[in-house]
Amino acid sequence: MAGDQWLAEHFEDQRPHLRAVAYRMLGSLSEADDAIQELWLHLNDADTSDVRNLRAWLTTAVARRCLNVLRSRQIRREESLSIHVPDPIVSPADEGNPEQQALLADSVGLALLVVLEMLSPDERLAFVLHDMFGVPFDDIAPMVDRSPAAARQLASRARRRVQGRAPAPDSDLRSQREVVDAFFAAARHGDFEALVAVLHPNVVLRADFGAASGAPGEVRGPDAVARLALMFAHPDRMVRPMLINGAAGVAIFARGRPISLMGFTIVRDRIVEIDAIADARRLRRLGVADLDRNAPLT
Repeated sequence: MAGDQWLAEHFEDQRPHLRAVAYRMLGSLSEADDAIQELWLHLNDADTSDVRNLRAWLTTAVARRCLNVLRSRQIRREESLSIHVPDPIVSPADEGNPEQQALLADSVGLALLVVLEMLSPDERLAFVLHDMFGVPFDDIAPMVDRSPAAARQLASRARRRVQGRAPAPDSDLRSQREVVDAFFAAARHGDFEALVAVLHPNVVLRADFGAASGAPGEVRGPDAVARLALMFAHPDRMVRPMLINGAAGVAIFARGRPISLMGFTIVRDRIVEIDAIADARRLRRLGVADLDRNAPLT
């Protein structure tokens, strides 16, 4: 019993780290939690008497489970043309529960998670484990059935793709919020020129409407994004500021129900990327309706 208690206590100590690994691997909080729960159930039956570094062993074990999920997911998504935006970490702009704050303190931007979705499962594992968590390639290689040199090449290829596609966002949250507020103020007043002024020339908007929707999931260019913003601007819609993966974002409500969650990537005071979830089922699963409805409106 003493050994079981020791293992349980150390597993709980490692849970935040394991959740961070699984979230970066999967881009889904629910799937990350499922992987950790599956690992805990397996741990009860596993012989860990020879494990000298429990953190490293658990990291490898949860990564293997995530890799299986990614490979299965890749097959499903090859059959779908819909846009998928990763699960964001969401909290009201002025607060957050301790678990969310712990994730946000070490979070990655939503734009980076979108790029990670474009990697192959093996590339994603090699990049996340090595570049984000310092796992040696000697430990990564058996997970992807490659040599350490080949695993290094996987991470290198992924790194190039990430560096080429994931912009480094502005870090000042107040200035981010000012840009987001200006975007919605311009949309609310029907000011096309003001909208274009806060959009980067290479701006892209990705929206996940759900697999059954026939709506376009990606729009590029400031003129096209501005026209779409004007089209969806309605006076009865309430825009509430939120933190999305630690950056300025919003939740949009209509008649008291959430209809969209939007994360913004801002570079040099211009919006480079907007990632939106408008799938009602995902919004329910993310608990958007339970967020503080007394938050200030923009």
